[in-house]
Amino acid sequence: QVQLVESGGGSVQAGGSLRLSCAASGRTFSSYAMGWFRQAPGKERESVAAMSWSGVSTYYADSVKGRFTISRDNAKNTMYLRMNSLKPEDTAVYYCAAGSWPTLIELEYDYWGQGTQVTVSS
Repeated sequence: QVQLVESGGGSVQAGGSLRLSCAASGRTFSSYAMGWFRQAPGKERESVAAMSWSGVSTYYADSVKGRFTISRDNAKNTMYLRMNSLKPEDTAVYYCAAGSWPTLIELEYDYWGQGTQVTVSS
């Protein structure tokens, strides 16, 4: 089992950058595929990015390709999401998740963090 805690959210102007972190507890972090998801007010949760346990394979939603970068440091039990060129439509609560496969499909993930708010103003 793994517990996840997100941090790094905040308020930023359009065009700015943020880096989210997802700290995991437990000794098996490196065996999990990881993903980032987000949920905007009044909308369903959607996928953002995913990464294999090794970090070699990465996947991105079309809406963030070229702007967001997912990465992980297994020695620190931490995953990151670097967000550049932020837009107001990126405003959402961002969640990290752990599962068996690196996928953008929400149902494939077993463990979830509590979320961190990102607000982008125009």
